[in-house]
Amino acid sequence: MYIKRILLIVVLLGLVVAGFFSYYIYTSVFSPNTAFNENEVMVYVPSDGSYRVVRDQLKDDLKDIESFDIVAQKKGYVNHVKPGRYAIKKGMNNNEIINSLRSNNIPVMVSFNNQETIGLLAGRIAEQIEADSSALVKSMADQSFLDSNGFSQETLLAMYVPNTYEFYWDTSAETFRDRMLKEYKTFWNENRLQKAATLNLSPQEVITLASIVQKETARVDERPKVAGVYINRLRAGMLLQADPTVIYAIKKKTGDFDTVIKRVLFKDLETDSPYNTYKFTGLPPGPISMPDISSIDAVLNFEEHSYYYFVADVSRPGYHLFAKNLLQHNRNRQQYINWINRQGINR
Repeated sequence: MYIKRILLIVVLLGLVVAGFFSYYIYTSVFSPNTAFNENEVMVYVPSDGSYRVVRDQLKDDLKDIESFDIVAQKKGYVNHVKPGRYAIKKGMNNNEIINSLRSNNIPVMVSFNNQETIGLLAGRIAEQIEADSSALVKSMADQSFLDSNGFSQETLLAMYVPNTYEFYWDTSAETFRDRMLKEYKTFWNENRLQKAATLNLSPQEVITLASIVQKETARVDERPKVAGVYINRLRAGMLLQADPTVIYAIKKKTGDFDTVIKRVLFKDLETDSPYNTYKFTGLPPGPISMPDISSIDAVLNFEEHSYYYFVADVSRPGYHLFAKNLLQHNRNRQQYINWINRQGINR
């Protein structure tokens, strides 16, 4: 009888322990384990990231990191960490968190526009995906890649059509570059290629001209008209005489693209550079910035007119006065010179 009581007590204690253990396991797996107040937090797992990297990111956002360790071990996540960007939502339990980290790599929307150099573009992209700027520059400027795809060091910026694109955060530099080549080819559809051919310009030359138009006017509705001026000059064999190309030539020569030049001086027009369209006929060797799609399409759909000159219209900020001959242009130009002198702008 005594032995039976002992056995019964042992059995009951075993059931209690088993129940407690089962409860602990259940709560470890299925009880909410987030400690943040936001709706969600993002976890960024690098390509070479280990479980320790994930744990370090989560330890301040979870109520019980040890219970998370147990579930991660049991589900085999500890040895199968996947790179990417993952959302952990408020109120998730450990099981849900692990499932999210396993299979819910969330894309990022990558945007860029109007960068003047490949280095500046790389810096902008590196802020949005895992690849760093040095790896991006190396990939973008790879000579064998450029040669095999018809680009040069001067025209490589033309391959990157400014827009917003969906990427996974853990995208490599090479993957980003290759995707942009595909987007470039998609952008240059049959319709755009035909219009470029009608202008006797290659896609890269269209983008180069569009970069000048972009710098000349911020008014989207005026860009086809400005483009028409430059098309007229190209067809007439005239110098383009575009101030933005002179500014770019100065920046490129000094290596300082943070330079702000509001007024081009006569001495600047003597800058010895193939980008200086006051000294060299035709288009510069490549784009002077990344033009918007609106500027590219403004060149392809330029306004046909008889204007060869334009200057800023001080009565309508952002817009320009257009002229058919030099006499008209000089009259228009004088109102701008008087205004800029009154503003005290010397550079």
